[in-house]
Amino acid sequence: QVQLVESGGGLVQPGGSLRLSCAASGNIDSLYAMAWYRQAPGKQRGLVAGITMTNNTKYTDSVKGRFTISRDNAKNTVYLQMNSLKPEDTAVYYCNAVTATIGEDYWGKGTPVTVSS
Repeated sequence: QVQLVESGGGLVQPGGSLRLSCAASGNIDSLYAMAWYRQAPGKQRGLVAGITMTNNTKYTDSVKGRFTISRDNAKNTVYLQMNSLKPEDTAVYYCNAVTATIGEDYWGKGTPVTVSS
């Protein structure tokens, strides 16, 4: 089992920045990759950014150049630095962890991000 706790969400003005954190605990040695997803009201949850344990990264096109995903292995934490935020970035952001076991993944409870003036 892996437990994920997100933090760092909030209200920010357009053009502002936020840093989300996802702290992992439990059987973290089994992790293969971690990622951030988001779900806006009335829309499906979608991938924002992901990072493997070997530091390969992937971003959805709409956040490339604005968001950066990173890991701190000593703290078992994954971060999402979000810059130049836009109103369309408003969503609940969820942390996801994937293990080496096919079909096994875990989700955090989410942290809301609102971009509004």
